Amino acid sequence: MHTNRSIPTCTVIPELPYPDVREAAAWLVRAFGFRERLRIGGHRIQMHAGDGAIVVTEGGGKDAAAGHAVMMRVTGIDAHYARAREAGAVVIRPPATYPYGERQYTVADLGGHAWTFSESVADVDPTDWGGELVEP
Repeated sequence: MHTNRSIPTCTVIPELPYPDVREAAAWLVRAFGFRERLRIGGHRIQMHAGDGAIVVTEGGGKDAAAGHAVMMRVTGIDAHYARAREAGAVVIRPPATYPYGERQYTVADLGGHAWTFSESVADVDPTDWGGELVEP
């Protein structure tokens, strides 16, 4: 695969619509600690999200966020949660530790997109909680 400075190097890049691209990017920086990578006119902003990326696109509206969600791995999840709440994220599910070895929380951003943030807290065999590992 060729590299290109005009696109992030990660394989999967979610594109999320918002009514105001610059406002959304600034909020994602403040709330989740993302970093702007590339501005494309006033209609798209590529952002670093940990070792991944997202693209904020022009669009959105009341129903734009319906039917999808984004999950992202982080470290220091409780501090991450506090930062998100302080920036105005709407809590859908507060931090909790689950039997499958993850501590997670879910919030909605200013565009109504659901984000689940997850931190590994233990290495748990999937069969211990009812999972079935198909491919390691």
